Amino acid sequence: MKAALSVKQKFGYGLGDTASNIVFQMVANFMLIFYTDVFGITAAAAGTLLLVVRLFDGITDPVMGTIADRTRAKLGGYRPYLLYLAVPFGVFAVLAFYTPDWSYNGKLIYAYITYGLLMTVYTAINIPYGALGGTMTTDPTERASLQSYRFAMAMFAMFLVVWAIPKLVAAFGHGNDQQGYPIAMLFMSGLAIACFVLCFFLTSEEKFDASKDEKAKLTDFFTLIKNSQWTLVALISLFTLILIGVRSSVAPHYIKYYLQAPDLISPFLTVAAVGSVLGAVSTHLLTKKIKKIQLFKIALYVVIISHVLFFITPPSSVPIIFALFFVANFAHMIITPLMFSMVADTIDFGEKISGKKLTAIAFSGHLLAIKLGFAIGGAIAGWLLSLFGYVANQSQSAEALQGILIAFAGIPTLCMIAALFFISRYRLTEATVLDIQHSLSKQ
Repeated sequence: MKAALSVKQKFGYGLGDTASNIVFQMVANFMLIFYTDVFGITAAAAGTLLLVVRLFDGITDPVMGTIADRTRAKLGGYRPYLLYLAVPFGVFAVLAFYTPDWSYNGKLIYAYITYGLLMTVYTAINIPYGALGGTMTTDPTERASLQSYRFAMAMFAMFLVVWAIPKLVAAFGHGNDQQGYPIAMLFMSGLAIACFVLCFFLTSEEKFDASKDEKAKLTDFFTLIKNSQWTLVALISLFTLILIGVRSSVAPHYIKYYLQAPDLISPFLTVAAVGSVLGAVSTHLLTKKIKKIQLFKIALYVVIISHVLFFITPPSSVPIIFALFFVANFAHMIITPLMFSMVADTIDFGEKISGKKLTAIAFSGHLLAIKLGFAIGGAIAGWLLSLFGYVANQSQSAEALQGILIAFAGIPTLCMIAALFFISRYRLTEATVLDIQHSLSKQ
């Protein structure tokens, strides 16, 4: 396959993450406050739920990676999953935001089942989708470009979700959020299904060479862990997603209670989405001027500084808080596409040291790190709210407000410091990756 990709291919691939992020951003930005303030379970129970379900992914992710790497269908190895799982993906998204008229324990069981099913089908469609990107081009710079398209369109989904969901919930619920949420999700899920189908038709993947075809085994996951560069990227992803999980979960609480401005939830999250879209788009341009690892470190420093400034900015300084959140999300969305492009580079490195090209398994392991980080972040958010005495739909104590600030700004700062430590040990520069690919082509 040619290294250069057309705009149509990049756009088509990006539509897949538009679809994925319609659900991911719903979970990131609204799931915790939905569970605590609408569905009616405690913050601690919600935090534990978000973690427990994701721990199950420790089994499903490597299994799905193995299945995807072994798939040899007429429609391709990875693309068929986009077509066949699009509708189940949409259905479970709606069910996860439905509130049954059951007892507290009954609702808790329902939440575990529906959220678990949603995350399972998310795994089954997202791992092949991620692996597809790794097969579309071999050029490391072009991989970064592809991922910048992907995450620009993913952040468009974020923009759409945070802007539209509060309005759709209000419009369809008429003051009853339990009624408004599932109807709003029905609308958004239909859009997600359409995006996955278009992604299938607008992309293509390399054909397998039968003479070199060695189907993946589940034990290959342990081979993957021996890949030092992949492990570094996985650890960076883990801490990056802990940031996303905790900050996104409490962002509505931060605005509703810390700033005491519930009407600003949608504008605040929309500003973040705009910053994220611009950050993702800028990555495509910046990688032409700055090497990936250097750019990654610069963006990390910006995210750290912006979160530290939240601690010294008073709640009354709303414009400054909005500006800081814009900058933090802009820089963070430079980090994310670079991180995903690095996964593809580590696959080449792994093939050189082990002799096996573990594309889907590598992306499944990476997705596992992402989902685990996101789960830990969501759990930390719920547990911190409970620890500091948060009570839903009431005025919060000074202690509870401090807990919200720690979750919103303190934990993210620590996570980015950890990511900075790990990226300093990453060695796969653009030149190194090209040398590895050249070496592999001679084998």
